[in-house]
Amino acid sequence: MRDYDDITSFLGTWGPFQLTVFFALAISILPNGFVGLYIVFVGDTPSHECLIPEENNISDVWREAAIPAEMQDGVLKRSSCSRYSVETLRQFSMLNYTPNVDVNVSVIEIESCMNGWNYSKVIYESTIVTEWDLVCENEYKGPLTSSIYFFGVLVGTFLSGQMSDRYGRKPILFAMMAMQTVTIIIQMFSPSWEIFTAIYFFVGFSGFSNYVVAYVLGCEILSPASRVVFGSLGIFMGSGIGQMFFPLAAYLIRSWRWLVLTNALTGLLYVPLWWFIPESPRWLLSQGRIAEAEAILRLAAHTNKVSAPEVLFTSSEIEEAAKMREKKHNILDILRNSNAVLTIMICSFLWMVITMSYYALILNTTNLHGNPYLNFFLSAVVEVPAFIIAMLLLRFCGRRFCQASTLLMGGAVIFIIQLIPTDLMELATLLEMLGKLGVTAAFCVVYAVTSELFPTVVRNMAMGTCSMTARIGSIVSPFIIYLGNYYRYIPYIVLGSLAVFAGLITLLLPETKGKVLPETIAQMQRIKGLRSSKQASVMKTAVIKEVKL
Repeated sequence: MRDYDDITSFLGTWGPFQLTVFFALAISILPNGFVGLYIVFVGDTPSHECLIPEENNISDVWREAAIPAEMQDGVLKRSSCSRYSVETLRQFSMLNYTPNVDVNVSVIEIESCMNGWNYSKVIYESTIVTEWDLVCENEYKGPLTSSIYFFGVLVGTFLSGQMSDRYGRKPILFAMMAMQTVTIIIQMFSPSWEIFTAIYFFVGFSGFSNYVVAYVLGCEILSPASRVVFGSLGIFMGSGIGQMFFPLAAYLIRSWRWLVLTNALTGLLYVPLWWFIPESPRWLLSQGRIAEAEAILRLAAHTNKVSAPEVLFTSSEIEEAAKMREKKHNILDILRNSNAVLTIMICSFLWMVITMSYYALILNTTNLHGNPYLNFFLSAVVEVPAFIIAMLLLRFCGRRFCQASTLLMGGAVIFIIQLIPTDLMELATLLEMLGKLGVTAAFCVVYAVTSELFPTVVRNMAMGTCSMTARIGSIVSPFIIYLGNYYRYIPYIVLGSLAVFAGLITLLLPETKGKVLPETIAQMQRIKGLRSSKQASVMKTAVIKEVKL
């Protein structure tokens, strides 16, 4: 039976049809980059301190002295979560005492911010933090919001993959697009943090699902020579460009509700794409919908101005496809093979570390020294060279070198940030951007590495398992950044160490560049140092003979 790529080779590689699909799918991901992590600004925490009641019997001098100082990262700063007792302040003010002259304020009782907080409006007009006081004892709700979003991503990618296998790539792609737009609009009217977060789960459910479906759809339609470019400069680049425009919108719109509405309106870009993105002929063929698959391929041939064969699919090929469809595989096929188990464990760990590092670095942009909008823009810009580097590495270098080098470079740079003196924060920001570049390149590479390691019969299952593990990394990432509230360098130590370790264990994987893709589990290349059962049997026999002698 001919391979599907051989059957459709008459279309060429980069005709008008392929270019239309390439750019249409890339444009469909632009809103994803724009709205994917708007929580970075919508949920940011501006500088704040306890609100002192506006009472005439508290003087301005005592009002200014009402906030105690505390040590934060080795620097003495005004407290954000405590104040001196208001009742005592009132009494001293009425007696005309002067702080630190007539009385030492350090002896006054300290209490929590019972009257709320004063928030700085230098950067933001409003965020969900300032509206619902997600600070101090409620500070954990900030990273929890992002984690719930990523939990929605986990559930969404799991279910949407099954739905796209059953109902088709195109309808599920546009259903997820529509769901993303509608849920974001609803989120604008959230009356409480609980409602906002519940809706954010469904934003995550739909927002990443259309990305995954678009990736699969493009890989199934485009030729093998186009897929590496599509995976890096198509889908990934579309998301990166969307991220570049987002900080500009956030800079111009400082109120979180209006910023959320602006994000939702980018969904209008989806509407005309319906007429430019076809269903996957490969999927239609797998479902026995031969006439529809042929119609799309003949339209593609007409668009490319080439002649299609009179018979596209022979009867024997259709019958063979039906037999392959009836043969089912499950996770037990992987678990029965020790080599496959070790391979998927290493790949899953790589996906988890890369995803955790990628999203943690994005979420951390507003904590960096300097303007948060500029920092987010720079974080998005470094993705462009990262995509190009990943594409060049995949084209000219071995897969193990591609994965190990990007992880080792990114992890090492992130780890040494802790060694930068506090008076060189610009250098620390530069190193974080270089670390983001390495992690982003690793993100592109891991898709190719994983897909080439596993055989056709379980490739989708293996990719899905790794993707599920990656979602665990993204769920944890907000709390990795949250640990920086206790010691600012904890995130860099954790992320840098894990990335370096992941880069090292990549060297255990077999090299797949230039190798024929395996069709069965028995054809998989073996983990370095792991003997096959046949080898083990031969060695065991040799040892027994030697003992007998």
